[in-house]
Amino acid sequence: IATSSERLEALHFGVADYAASLRARTTVIGGLNENYPGDQWHHGLSELVMTCRAYGIRAIDGPFGDFNDPDAYTAAAKRGAAIGIEGKWAIHPSQIELANNVFSPPEAEVTKAKRILEELEKAANEGKGAAQLDGRMIDAASARMAENIVNIDKLIHNK
Repeated sequence: IATSSERLEALHFGVADYAASLRARTTVIGGLNENYPGDQWHHGLSELVMTCRAYGIRAIDGPFGDFNDPDAYTAAAKRGAAIGIEGKWAIHPSQIELANNVFSPPEAEVTKAKRILEELEKAANEGKGAAQLDGRMIDAASARMAENIVNIDKLIHNK
């Protein structure tokens, strides 16, 4: 599917279809099952993210059916964001702001990412491959993570 068309920009995780295909014992769309110790969607979402990264497309989490539970929607979106999901469906107008809040990096996070890049640039100018920031080691992997945050912020503010 990820290579089906050059026009393909993203894949999304259809949790209800996935649950039905697996014959999962649930009737909720996107929510957690109290009988499962953790997030039963984690594996599927992780596979989606890895596939998307391998083919250079975006990973989007699917719907959350209980639009009267903003806290659970936000929690699901945060779990997805933590593993690389870039956005989440909003099936109700009340979910739009929630998604934007989760997937837009807060200013403090953007500021820290910029500081990481600045410190690593200083270190590189001194011939060092790593540096320290706020008592923690930072290196090339830190730069890549920081660049992701800065780039997301740029995309949001340049729309």
